[in-house]
Amino acid sequence: MKSEKAQNAPEKNGKKSFVIRIDESTYKLLEKWAHDEFRSVNGQIEYLLHQQLTESGRKKKE
Repeated sequence: MKSEKAQNAPEKNGKKSFVIRIDESTYKLLEKWAHDEFRSVNGQIEYLLHQQLTESGRKKKE
């Protein structure tokens, strides 16, 4: 079993993994939206978070 420190460490690609709990109906909507835009559900969540962080001024545009 991995230690908690190892579980929270960034992966080699610089991304950090974590568990997210969402209700089934929200997941199904995200899944369809992701499919419509040729993304995985994970990719869609990353895209939406990045978009909102940029629009809110919390992250600079790249």
